[in-house]
Amino acid sequence: MNRSVLDQLRLLLAVTAVVGLTAVGMSEGWAQQKGQSLKKGLIGTWTLVSANDAQKDGTKVDRWGANPKGSLMFDANGRYIFVISRSDIPKFAAKTVNEGTAEENKAVVKGLIVHFGKYSVNETDKTLITHIEASSFPNIIGADQKRIISSLTADELRYDNPASTSGATSKVVWKRAK
Repeated sequence: MNRSVLDQLRLLLAVTAVVGLTAVGMSEGWAQQKGQSLKKGLIGTWTLVSANDAQKDGTKVDRWGANPKGSLMFDANGRYIFVISRSDIPKFAAKTVNEGTAEENKAVVKGLIVHFGKYSVNETDKTLITHIEASSFPNIIGADQKRIISSLTADELRYDNPASTSGATSKVVWKRAK
């Protein structure tokens, strides 16, 4: 992994921390009611419950391992940040991120996805579209990703991602952070 990719990953993680601290003050008490928009219902901070992936042939993929960690944040101005990480990414032997070995860096890249940007919601077809400005996977920078919302309550968000970064389809469940 070259230095510029590591620098981009560090920047994404730093932005994640800043946005996360900012999002803590956002509303958490939304309850979906008749006439309430999906966009308003998404606003706040969500933690990952599960992300189940399947390849096109139906084969199940355990991309995130046991006990994955994740955070998804939406603000009222149409900005979002998305993070999912394996919980078993090995620590670096060195004391600094700049000294990771090729194998250590590979484990981080394979075990983490981070992106942020703007989002929009199509209320009619219940889709969430993320407009990606930066990502730990550079191939999706500038792209739009579509997620189909199957359920949204005050405490739970469920959606399908028909085209994840691994090429699989994903069924993802989030719970509202408390």
